[in-house]
Amino acid sequence: MPPSDSESLLERAYIDAVEQVDDTDPTRARILDAAYEQFCRTGIRRSTMEDVARRAKVSRVTVYRRFATKDRLVEHVVRREFRRYFDQFLIDIEQARTAADRVVLGFVSSMRAIRGNPLIGGLIEAEPELLVPSMISDGGRTLATVRQFVAGQLRREQRAGHVPDDLDADLVAELMVRVSASFLSTPSHIVDLDDDEQLAAVARQFLVPMLGGSRPS
Repeated sequence: MPPSDSESLLERAYIDAVEQVDDTDPTRARILDAAYEQFCRTGIRRSTMEDVARRAKVSRVTVYRRFATKDRLVEHVVRREFRRYFDQFLIDIEQARTAADRVVLGFVSSMRAIRGNPLIGGLIEAEPELLVPSMISDGGRTLATVRQFVAGQLRREQRAGHVPDDLDADLVAELMVRVSASFLSTPSHIVDLDDDEQLAAVARQFLVPMLGGSRPS
């Protein structure tokens, strides 16, 4: 069933990741790949459906059959990139041995994945008016989606006995997400967001203590 219009891009991407939704239409996937490359090379504003069709080596009609409008195509390309972010986040944190390490690695991974993504990072920097409104002017739904994701990971840590049972997972997740979002949306003159070691140090000093003194695994 198609997602409702009331859902944010990130909500849809999150649901796709959790439910392991895969695109089984090879032509649709080919168009999305072509659109991603086109948007990264030229930008969204200067790209047309004809450009995407040409790069995908399909007819313009074929593109419109899968995506009725350019806005719809853009939405699905961005949504797929956020889906990949959620997938990679889960892979990255599996490398850590403790809850504290997973918080640090998760924070660094998030900064690197979003800022380093040619499309998402490029949009935030060059064409924020195309992406940022859907992320921050949606009644808080986007932040709530990421908070839900992080809170779910914290509850896993609780069930495994790695963090205190009385930890308020939703509140801690909310604070962690808002810190991350502020760094992504507003440039910092103090923290070098391209320096993984500095990001890790920030996470250890300010985010890890939110766990309330995590116990060793």
